[in-house]
Amino acid sequence: MSHVLIVDDEADIRESLEAILREEDYAITTAGTVAEARTLLRDADFQAVLLDIWLPDGDGLDLLTEIRNTSNNSRPIAPEVIMISGHGTIESAVRATKLGAYDFLEKPLSLDRTLLVLRNAINAHKLRLENQEFATQLTARASITGDSISIKALRQQIKLMAPTNGRVLIFGESGTGKELIARTIHAESLRRDRVFVELNCAAIPEDFIESELFGYRHGAGPGGPNQPTEKRGTFERADGGTLFLDEVGDMSLKTQAKVLRALDEQRFYPVGASTPTHVDVRVIAATNKDLEEEIARGNFREDLFYRLNVIPFFVPPLRDRKEDLPALAREFLSDLGQEYGRARVEISDTAINQLKAYHWPGNVRELRNVIERVLILNPKAHRIEAKHLPMLVQRTDGITGPGAASRTGPREEFSTLQAAREAYERDYILKELDRNHGNISRAAESLGLERSHLYRKMKTLGIHFGE
Repeated sequence: MSHVLIVDDEADIRESLEAILREEDYAITTAGTVAEARTLLRDADFQAVLLDIWLPDGDGLDLLTEIRNTSNNSRPIAPEVIMISGHGTIESAVRATKLGAYDFLEKPLSLDRTLLVLRNAINAHKLRLENQEFATQLTARASITGDSISIKALRQQIKLMAPTNGRVLIFGESGTGKELIARTIHAESLRRDRVFVELNCAAIPEDFIESELFGYRHGAGPGGPNQPTEKRGTFERADGGTLFLDEVGDMSLKTQAKVLRALDEQRFYPVGASTPTHVDVRVIAATNKDLEEEIARGNFREDLFYRLNVIPFFVPPLRDRKEDLPALAREFLSDLGQEYGRARVEISDTAINQLKAYHWPGNVRELRNVIERVLILNPKAHRIEAKHLPMLVQRTDGITGPGAASRTGPREEFSTLQAAREAYERDYILKELDRNHGNISRAAESLGLERSHLYRKMKTLGIHFGE
């Protein structure tokens, strides 16, 4: 169901348009002023706006410009805007078109033309959204780097399984590159020309994950009846393409039951909806947990496990394929060097050997973070040496704690006490993550932190363990 905003200062027009469009199965929200429309546009996800030119507190064309030039996280694509006016002129119509209006309608409105233009505008919005998501996935694609036996086998498995529509469950520790595997499977699948949509189940609070998955209809959003918003969930956005559910083991049993039904029936009920939405979605899921162990503990549904685990993929940790490390390090140096505007930066064999000696609890993602940190802290270096590597990587015997630096290598210099404190916190969190085999929930418990608090702390310290 598409959500349309009607902005007109005449109550009769708002009410008649609302009644007609609701009959056509649109979700409708109305506003009588520019100020009211701005508030609604900031908080809601609209696919189209019917906007009057003359409003009591401003010019509709100015609001059109704002709409076309702004976006937010929940609405990465601005809605299509159809201008309406009872005093239309060729000049105003031309100006509206130049400012980005989809079309221009004159009052009194023709019902047939209004419905036709609105339908075309919503289709155009959907196409722009799909194109943007497809462009994003193309940008994010990267090759699976490495020539180890395990990586060669993984590439071969992708080549065989990607062209099917079978569901995939990817197992691997945090940071091993499960998302990259999922994107590669999609890129080599029959759905490669459609969207790839991802959702990190561990990063969404329990109260919001259902609406993130299935969306919600008019008045059923987080704000309740007083916030008449509508949102397309990830299942609906992925229609025709691939939905990647990362850290699927962190979903509650209640949410698991609804996902199971959606997988079985290829349909679901958005929150607040009385009719189901039908989709055609290939689901790829990933987890860093032992789901069979979670099933035994009663934390994961066995029937959902078998629905997802049609084609299992196992991504090896970096410590088990260290022969790939030199190629990965040089690839990150090249990519990040371009990102930071650096000339070609090389890395010495001594530094490579030091990297190989480290156990990499954060896997490939941690390696990338280390390379990025080295580039940032050594802006004039054209060749990375072992001395440039951070203190954490120079610890090869597993010793951690306040005195570890003096026992395992040269002490890292810090410009402030805050920098030293952050370095110690980062090392300590990485140690706990390693001890808990990358399981963030268990690490949070051992650290005495809420899971969400640990996520925020990791983000602040530059630890990307969930990818």
